[in-house]
Amino acid sequence: MASIRALSLIVAAALATSACALFPRGDATVRTAAMPGQLEPIHAAAITRDLAVFWVSSNGCTDKDDLTPIIDRAGDGSTITLRRIDEDTCDRPMADGVEIIWSFEELGLPPGSRVQVNNPYQLPPSI
Repeated sequence: MASIRALSLIVAAALATSACALFPRGDATVRTAAMPGQLEPIHAAAITRDLAVFWVSSNGCTDKDDLTPIIDRAGDGSTITLRRIDEDTCDRPMADGVEIIWSFEELGLPPGSRVQVNNPYQLPPSI
């Protein structure tokens, strides 16, 4: 649990110092109307040169297909908003949640793009 909190602080610091320019295409969704699903609170997020990594809560059945990244461009920056499309109705809560990864290629982003994350942060529940 302490390692997730430490990672969350590191990721938050990294995100706070990044600015972003994205060019959505491929599997990512470009927002043109109301966003689908529900805004997903995240435990942590990390953006590397070519990966977007999120840690989210799970009742034991959450996988990548249950979530969708929405890419929103404004000026010279872009934002990823992670949305939950399918509810996790399992009853095996995972204390640390699950890690979900999208490559920049999947998101239609060139390597090294700067990305901001628009999701609220939430510490993992105590189980």
